[in-house]
Amino acid sequence: MKSGTALDAEAYARSTSTYFPDRVVPMLPEILSNGLCSINPDVDRLCMLCEMEISRKGKLGRTRFHEAVMRSHARLTYNKVAAILVDGNKTLHKQYKTIVPHLENLRNLYKVLAKARRRRGAIDFETTETKFEFDDNGVVKGIVPIVRNEAHKLIEECMITANIAAARFLEKHKMPALYRVHNGPAGDKLEALRMFLADLGLSLGGEEDPSPKDYAKLLKDARERPDAHVIQTVMLRSLKQAVYQPDNEGHFGLSLKQYAHFTSPIRRYPDLMAHRAIRHVLRGGKARSYEYSTTDMEKHGHHCSNNERRADEASWDVIEALKCEYLRDHVEDEFDGVIGGVNSFGLFVELDGFDISGLVHVTTLGHDYFHHDAIHHRLIGENTGVTFRIAEVISVRVIRVNVDDRKIDLEPVNLPGKLKNISPYKKKGKKKAKGLRRRSRR
Repeated sequence: MKSGTALDAEAYARSTSTYFPDRVVPMLPEILSNGLCSINPDVDRLCMLCEMEISRKGKLGRTRFHEAVMRSHARLTYNKVAAILVDGNKTLHKQYKTIVPHLENLRNLYKVLAKARRRRGAIDFETTETKFEFDDNGVVKGIVPIVRNEAHKLIEECMITANIAAARFLEKHKMPALYRVHNGPAGDKLEALRMFLADLGLSLGGEEDPSPKDYAKLLKDARERPDAHVIQTVMLRSLKQAVYQPDNEGHFGLSLKQYAHFTSPIRRYPDLMAHRAIRHVLRGGKARSYEYSTTDMEKHGHHCSNNERRADEASWDVIEALKCEYLRDHVEDEFDGVIGGVNSFGLFVELDGFDISGLVHVTTLGHDYFHHDAIHHRLIGENTGVTFRIAEVISVRVIRVNVDDRKIDLEPVNLPGKLKNISPYKKKGKKKAKGLRRRSRR
C-alpha cells in the first residue's frame, strides 16, 4: 500500500484494528485484511521475510530481510497445533504428517527462546482473558476463560524475536522509525507499590531502580497466592503504558534494549511503517532520502499511541456492557471474590473466574464510619476497627446492575459480628448462580 493514497489515509486515521467480542473493525478493508493480504493455504502471497540465525542458547545472531513470496501449506489453529505437539493427537498427526516435523522443530526453537526470555528477566504477566458465548439471538449465555496453550506462546516468542530483529535493522540503518517503548516504574507509583507489598509480606528488589528481573522474581514469589491476580494488577499499574516513539528507549516489560512492532502490518499502522522503512533500505535507499523524518515520526507516534488507547477503550466499553447484561440475570446470586481496589466510597470486588468487577458501597459495610487509607489500600472502621484490605477474599451478593452506566453493585454476604446490620437490599432466601463457576479461596 502506497503512502498518500486514500486507502493509506484511512488506515492512518484508524491506526489499528479494533477487536470486539463478536466482530472486528479492521484497519484495512475486509477485502484486503481477510482476502488479498490474508495467509490462505496453497496461495502465493507477497510478504516481508525476516531470516534469523538463533543460537542454541536463544541468542539472536545474524538477521536478513527480504521482499519475498510465500505459500502456506496448511490452515492451522492454536488448538490443533497444541493437540499435535503437546497431546500427541494421532488423527491430526496423520492429517498433517508433511508439516509435523516443521512444527516439532518450531517447538524446540520455542523452548530455547523461552529459556532465553527467563534468563534475561522478562516479566511474564499472566493476564486473565475471557470470551463470551452468545445464543442464536446474540444474547450472552456464558463467560468462559481463554486458556493460553503452548501454541499461543510459541507464536508469541517467534513474533517477539522478529520484532527485535526489525528494531535492530532500523536502528543500524538510522532510519526514522517508530519503536515500541515501555519505560519502567518511577516516583509515586513505585513507592505506592512498595507500601502495598509490605502489607502483604512481600517486597520488590532494586531499591529506587528495580529491573525487570526484580519484577519477574516478585511475580514468581506471589504466583501461588490466592491474591496473585490482584498483586499482579497493582504491579501493572506501577508501570508506564507502552507507546510508539522515534527514540529507542527499550522495552522494560520484555527486558529488551530494542523493540519495534513489525509482525502485523495489516492491523497496526506502526508495523506498516516499519515495513516501508525496511523496504526503503532493501531497495538501496538511505535515511536522508526516506519520505518520513524523525519529526514526522514524533507526530505519528503520538497519533498511533492515542488511537491504540481509543481502540482499547472502545473494546473495553463493549465488554463491560456485555458483562453487565450477563450479570443482570443473576441479581441476588452470591459469589466468592477478591477485593481488587479500595476507595473512600467502597470496595471493588472481582468475582472469581469471570473477570467481572463490582462495587461494594461503603454504606453496605455495616454500622460504622470508615476511614480510607489510600497508602495501604484499606478501609478502617472508626469504632469497630474492622478493616477491609485490597487482595482479601470476600463473599458478595449481586444487588443491582445498570447496563447503561456499566455499573454492578454488590453487598457483602457475611459481615463481621461488630458490623451486623440488616441491608436494605437483602431479601428472603438466596439463589445459587446457575451455569456459573463458583470457586472458594478458603
